[in-house]
Amino acid sequence: MAAMKLIDPNHPFFAKAWVRWLTALFPLGWAAFEFVNGSPGWGVVFAALGALAFWALIVRGPDRPDNQG
Repeated sequence: MAAMKLIDPNHPFFAKAWVRWLTALFPLGWAAFEFVNGSPGWGVVFAALGALAFWALIVRGPDRPDNQG
């Protein structure tokens, strides 16, 4: 049995590149906002979530379809 992914880059919601980028960058921007406003705890939480999303959606990305056809 395969483990369930927290963020599945192959889900149809993430088919468009701009959606993947926005999903990854928004939490990082929010982390900066929290740090600037003196909430380092929330800043760390959102930075970690943004880093995870960036790794899963941008660096690793969706699987490439096989060129069978």
